[in-house]
Amino acid sequence: MRSARESATRLLQLMMIAAVVLPAALFIYAAWVSYRQFHDVADERIGRSLDVMQEQALKVFETINSTFAVVNEIVRGMSDAQMRAEAPQLHERLADIVATMPQLKAIVIVGRDGTPLVRSLSPIIPDDVNFSDRDYFEAQRSGDAGTYVSSMRLPQLPGSGGGEFFDLSRRLKTSDGSFAGVIAIAVLPGYFEDFYRLIGRGRGNFFALVRSDGSYLARFPAPDDRSQRLSENSMLRTAIDRGIDHGFYTVHSEIDGVVRRINFRKVPSFSVYALAGVSDDAIRAEWLSSMATHLLYGLPAVILIMAVLFLTLRRTQRLYEEADRREAAEIALRQSQRLEAIGQLTGGVAHDFNNLLMIVSGSVHRLRRDVVDEKQLRLLDAIVNAIQRGESLTRQLLSFSRRQTLQPTVIDLAAWLSELKEMLSRSLRGDIEVRLLVPRRPCFVKIDASELELALLNLAFNARDAMPSGGVLSITAKPITLRGKVGEEGLSGPFVAIRVADSGQGIPAEILPRVFEPFFTTKEVGKGTGLGLSQVYGFAKQSGGAANITSTPRRGTAITLFLPRSSEEQAQPSALPKAAGAALPSGTVLVVEDNSDVIEVARGYFADLGFDAKVAASAQEGLALVEQDDGIALVFSDILMPGGLNGLDLAKELRRRFPSIAVLLTTGYSSSAQDAVREGFEVLQKPYDLAALERALLSVFKRHNRAVGAAAGWNANPAPQRAAG
Repeated sequence: MRSARESATRLLQLMMIAAVVLPAALFIYAAWVSYRQFHDVADERIGRSLDVMQEQALKVFETINSTFAVVNEIVRGMSDAQMRAEAPQLHERLADIVATMPQLKAIVIVGRDGTPLVRSLSPIIPDDVNFSDRDYFEAQRSGDAGTYVSSMRLPQLPGSGGGEFFDLSRRLKTSDGSFAGVIAIAVLPGYFEDFYRLIGRGRGNFFALVRSDGSYLARFPAPDDRSQRLSENSMLRTAIDRGIDHGFYTVHSEIDGVVRRINFRKVPSFSVYALAGVSDDAIRAEWLSSMATHLLYGLPAVILIMAVLFLTLRRTQRLYEEADRREAAEIALRQSQRLEAIGQLTGGVAHDFNNLLMIVSGSVHRLRRDVVDEKQLRLLDAIVNAIQRGESLTRQLLSFSRRQTLQPTVIDLAAWLSELKEMLSRSLRGDIEVRLLVPRRPCFVKIDASELELALLNLAFNARDAMPSGGVLSITAKPITLRGKVGEEGLSGPFVAIRVADSGQGIPAEILPRVFEPFFTTKEVGKGTGLGLSQVYGFAKQSGGAANITSTPRRGTAITLFLPRSSEEQAQPSALPKAAGAALPSGTVLVVEDNSDVIEVARGYFADLGFDAKVAASAQEGLALVEQDDGIALVFSDILMPGGLNGLDLAKELRRRFPSIAVLLTTGYSSSAQDAVREGFEVLQKPYDLAALERALLSVFKRHNRAVGAAAGWNANPAPQRAAG
C-alpha cells in the first residue's frame, strides 16, 4: 500500500518536473533558433540597406563624372593664362553647375603647377595659394588616375565656408595628352549622411562610405572626429588587401567601441566601399522582445499546468496520506498549544498568579498581627516561602519570554565600574589582567544597570576568547562632548565614553564592518551565538547612544560605548527609609483594582501606612471619583484593567487634568508596563508587601513633590507607626 502511494506521488512529482523542464528546454531551443533567425533577418535587412546605399553612391559619383565632362568641355583648349583672364565668366558657369547639385560644395580648376585658376565659390583667388601638395593633385600629375577620391579635408581658401568635405578629381589634358592640370569637385559628406539618416531610422543602424585606405568619407552616426581612419589590421582593410570586394563580418568598432554586424561592398569603378550594419545590442534587443512575447503567452500555460498537477498531487497526498497528515497536524497542534501556553503563562497567567500571591501575601501579613503561637508562625513562614518561590517562578517565566519591565536608573559610572571590576576579574581567567581607569568626578548616566552589566560581560568574554594565552583587558570611562559622527550615528552633546580594549588577536579588516550584525561570529561552531556584540550595540542604541569598534590584527580590539550623560544625580540609598516609622504624608488614596481580594489587601496596607482608602473597580469609575472628590491626593491603579481604559491611560489622563494628584501604578504583568516607565510613572511589581509599597510611595512622593511642589496638597504630618510583625 505504501509503495503504491509512493509510486503515485513520485509519478505526479515527475510530471510536475517535466511540466517545467520540457517547456524550458523547448523554450531554450526555440530561443537559440530564434536568435539565429534574427541574425539572418538582420543580415537580409543590412543587405537591402546596402543595395540602396550602393545605388545612391554610384548615382552621385556618376553624376559627378558627368559634371567632369561638362567642365572639361568648358575649358577645352584654354591655356592657364586664358582661364585666369576669363576667371569671372568661368566662375559664373561653375557656380551655376554647383547650384543645381546639392551634393557639391565647390568646383576648382587647378593649373599644371598646382595654382588654382578658377573656382565656383569666388572669382578672386589669392596669389599665394598652391594645391600641388594635395593628394588628388599628386595622383593625377603622376598619371591618369581616372576619377580619384581624396580624403577628408577642411576649406583652405577664403570665402569657402566651414565644414569638412572630400574631393573627386579628374586630369586635364592637352591636345597631345600631356598633363595640363586638375579638375577638383568638392563633395559634401552631409549629403550622404542625410540620406543615411532617412533610411536608418531603426535602432542601432550604421552606414558609411570608406576609402580603400580606411578613411571615412561619410558616416552615420556621424563621428566626433572625421579624421579617424581604420587601422591596417581592421577587418575591412584586411579584406580589401586580400582582394575581397564584398562580404559580412562582425567587429568591435575601432571608432566608437560598438559591436556591429556589417556588410560591405565596393562601389563599381570607384575605390570607395559602402558599409551597412546594425549593432549587436539592437539585434539582441529585438530578439529579447520577441522572446518576452512568447514567454508572456507560454508562461501562464506552464503555470496553469503546474497548478493543475500541484492540486492533483495535493489531493492524492490527502487521499493516500491522511493518517500521516493527521499525526503531523496533531504534533503541530500540540507544539502550538505548548507555545501558546507559555505565552499565556508569561502574560495573563503571570498577572492572575501575581494577584493570587498578592492576596495570600496580604492575608499572611494580617494574620501575623493576631497569631502568637510558634507553631502557627512557622506555618505562616512556610506560606511566605511558598509565596517567594511562586514570585520567583513568575519572574523566571517573564525572563524566559524577555518581557521584563526595564527600569532605567541614574548611576555614577565611576563608582559603578569600580564595583564591577571585582566581578569581571572573577569571571575571567587568572592570566588576564583587568585594568580600570575612571574619572575622579562622578559621571552620571540614566540606563538599565543590569543591561549595561550584561553588555560589559559580553565584551569581557569576547576579550577572553581573543586572548587564549592571556593578556590585558582595560576598561576606561571618561566624559566627552560629541559634535560630529560616531561610526554611522550622528551624535552631539555630552556623553560618557566607555572603552573596553584587549591585547588579543584582533579582527581582520574585511569583516570588521559586520561584527555588530546579529548572529555573525568568527568563533568556531558551538563556541559563540553571534548575539553578544549585537546586544552591546542594541543596548547602546536603546540608551540613546552608539557603539563603534576598532581593531588591529595581532594588536587587539577596542569597543567604545557612548552613553548620554544625565543631568540628574544618583539617588542615595539613605534617601529611602528602610522600615516603619519613616516619614510619609497622610491623605486619601484611590485604589483602582478589578480584583476585590486584592483591593482588600491594598486597603489594609494603606491603612497600616496611615492612609484613608477609596476603591474603584475600573479606570472609568476611578476617573469619575477623582472628578467628584477633590480630596484624593494619590491614585494607586493596576495597569491591566477591563474596559476601554487601562491603568496607564488613566495615569496620563490624571497627569493632564489633575497634576496635583500623585500616581503609582502596579502590575503582575502587562505589555504596557515598559510604556509606563518611559512615560515617567513609577511601577510597583506584584506581588508586593508592605515594605515594598512603602518604598514605592516614598519614591512617588519625592518625584511628584519635586514636580509640583506645594501644589500637591499633602499634609506634612508623619504617618502613625504601623503595627508590629
